[in-house]
Amino acid sequence: MTKTAIITGASSGIGQATAKELASKGYHVMLAARREDRLVELKKEIEDAGGSAQYKVTDVTSADEMKSLAEAALEKTGNIDVLVNNAGLMPLSFMNKLKIDEWDQMVDVNIKGVLYGIAAVLPIMEKQKFGHILNVSSVAGHQVFKGSAVYSGTKYAVRAISEGLRQEIDPANEIRVTIVSPGAVETELTNTITDEDVLNSFKEGGKMTMLQAQDIANAISYAVEQPSHVDVNEILIRPRQQP
Repeated sequence: MTKTAIITGASSGIGQATAKELASKGYHVMLAARREDRLVELKKEIEDAGGSAQYKVTDVTSADEMKSLAEAALEKTGNIDVLVNNAGLMPLSFMNKLKIDEWDQMVDVNIKGVLYGIAAVLPIMEKQKFGHILNVSSVAGHQVFKGSAVYSGTKYAVRAISEGLRQEIDPANEIRVTIVSPGAVETELTNTITDEDVLNSFKEGGKMTMLQAQDIANAISYAVEQPSHVDVNEILIRPRQQP
């Protein structure tokens, strides 16, 4: 039976690296993001390397689109083994800047997107009695720093939702839940920051060797490749030099 993995936010960074990694392990990967040109390119790269992939342009803030994504993956292989809820935004800002639109976007993508992903696959996984849901949180979901109040709030929420889901899983079902909390990773996430004060604080913070997206993909692959009786509950992964 072909194993299927759905990856949201697959058009760049951690999602893209995870899609390639799982495809290399024999998973059929369903790529989800909003940028179709990136998805087309990634699908070709995976197939050229001998992997199996399909894509569906998806807005994770739409419960209907997430349900359609899961249904498309299910139709292709008849099962959903893995969901990587990776899509996220990080427009950090100081709260007195009142960037309310950015707060709303983070709540919609980082929290609701995760919930809608769970809602889309959980009934399927309960019916098939197996599956693995991996929700990408952050080191910011473990500690708050200046400029991260709302972002950290969304990432703490991801951890709480994931742990609550883990506890609710029927022990008779081989469904696993993993929280993945990356530290500083070299991705496009910082491109969404519009607060110049936050950007300046980054520059003043000194230099360190950042994690690469592949480092997180390797961690995700480790979790999903464990035997069914092993549930890797949380992976917290930082650059060695990160405080």
